[in-house]
Amino acid sequence: MPELPEVETTVRGLAPVLTGQRLARVVANRADLRRAMPVDLGQRLTGATVTGLSRRAKYGLIETDRADTFIFHLGMSGRWRVDPAEPLAHDHLLLATDAGRQVVLNDPRRFGSVDLLPTAEVAAWPPFAALGPEPLGPDFTAEHLERRFAGRIAPVKILLLDQRIVAGLGNIYVCEALNVAGISPTRPAGQIARERLAALVDATRAVLLSAIEAGGSTLRDYAQPDGELGYFSKQFRVYGREGEACPCGGVVERRVDGGRSTFWCRSCQR
Repeated sequence: MPELPEVETTVRGLAPVLTGQRLARVVANRADLRRAMPVDLGQRLTGATVTGLSRRAKYGLIETDRADTFIFHLGMSGRWRVDPAEPLAHDHLLLATDAGRQVVLNDPRRFGSVDLLPTAEVAAWPPFAALGPEPLGPDFTAEHLERRFAGRIAPVKILLLDQRIVAGLGNIYVCEALNVAGISPTRPAGQIARERLAALVDATRAVLLSAIEAGGSTLRDYAQPDGELGYFSKQFRVYGREGEACPCGGVVERRVDGGRSTFWCRSCQR
């Protein structure tokens, strides 16, 4: 599933094409993805001007001058294609601008979603209302983690994947950040000292920023809007590298936690 860096890369790729542009045509090729598309999607978006793009957790947001916000989630296989040369199977939604540009949402597995809300209601939208702070924002601090982890015996990795504690983190980048910070994924979260939590915050930001700079990770179907593949997977320290050498010289191991594969090194993560 595309994680925060992939969604951030997608939003940055769409911004130059859509920002300030009037949507001349909106075509939905099917009525639903993971759930039904808004029935008035075309009516509310056609003729609207895009005023900005942003990201919240693993969702992309496109705001318009009609005080509406179009929200998309890429699910497991979704991606936007910019100015495609030809239509493909699973092109489910097209947005065309007055300038002659097109962006097309392609989602073979249809686990993605599309929503349209009044902008004033976005913060209170149920998927957003309970989200924790953004890991690249100022509210993601060692103090925040210390408060949320206090008294918790659950493994730190499991809690970092809890979107109520921090928004947008997924399995890949949590594994990488814990390795950079030298923290075992199985360590009870409430037993981690503030100094080590500060290192974890720094490691998380560094890993995410490096992944965004590399265009995300090439896993299964992910590609940037311009069709380029993300290359952060070539920089993975531990993820998907069971039996290989960790940067510390130890051996990367794999375990299953909460139904997800965890990659880590017992030599340097304690």
